[in-house]
Amino acid sequence: MMSIKTNASAMTALASLQATNKNLETTQNRISTGYRVASASDNAAYWSIATTMRSDNKAIATVKDALGLGAAKVDTAYTGLNAAIDVVDDIKAKLVAAREPGVDKTKIQAEITQLQDQLTSIGSSASFSGENWLSVDSSDAAYSATKNIVASFTRATDGTVSVGTLAIDVDSIKLFDANGQIGILDTESTTTNGGVNYSVSTVDISGLTDSTADLADLDEMIGTVDGALQSMISRAGDIGAAKKRIDMQMEFVGSLTDAIDRGISTLVDADMNQESTRLQALQVQQQLGIQSLSIANSSVETVMSLFRG
Repeated sequence: MMSIKTNASAMTALASLQATNKNLETTQNRISTGYRVASASDNAAYWSIATTMRSDNKAIATVKDALGLGAAKVDTAYTGLNAAIDVVDDIKAKLVAAREPGVDKTKIQAEITQLQDQLTSIGSSASFSGENWLSVDSSDAAYSATKNIVASFTRATDGTVSVGTLAIDVDSIKLFDANGQIGILDTESTTTNGGVNYSVSTVDISGLTDSTADLADLDEMIGTVDGALQSMISRAGDIGAAKKRIDMQMEFVGSLTDAIDRGISTLVDADMNQESTRLQALQVQQQLGIQSLSIANSSVETVMSLFRG
């Protein structure tokens, strides 16, 4: 039945064209923004997850920066400690050379003094961003025996977040401590026979002779320096292990950031191959819809022709 009140064909064609135009608009938005889920109205669950993960990923990127800063501090201390080990090793060799009867201990001491000055220089210059872990003052209110480096950011299943840290025991690696001289190189010992107070950084053999008592004191000095050397080697191993741990964590954090980015992309990014194909199909559907609507509207002219004489 043909009615002049209702053109069912035109209404159907119009509804189809409107649906095609809506889908076309959605596809064009996805192509222009690159997102399949650009707002909460597109998919509330995916948008919420992606937004939270983007925020967490920014925090994780900050963790990587913090690890880089911590790595620089550890590397500075590690480099200084290794340099000091070489110098102390040289001092030990000079003391052993002085053990030989008849050698000029004054000249050997002149060389040792230069090495001791070098130790002081290493300790004071091993600083990064205002922090020096080798030459400290433990009486300072700002001093902390343990340094914590931000290492991770995690979100638990209940939504709570936490920041993980790596602890570095700097009290065990200090070479000099202005508070009571309790660093590895400035801790004082006393010779048994001469009653002389000395440390690795202040040992002085210029007054020693080849007497049995003085040679015994010299042996004590050699033992003290060797003990300090072994302690430094052990601490260098500890700080080296911490350095390796930080490097591994930095690599992991970088990989984790990339993995989260890929996960977010899977949730909300548009597949450009699929959307471009869909766009072409919808453009064809739009053209056909316009033609279909035009044909449906032309049926009214058929009704008018019935009344022409």
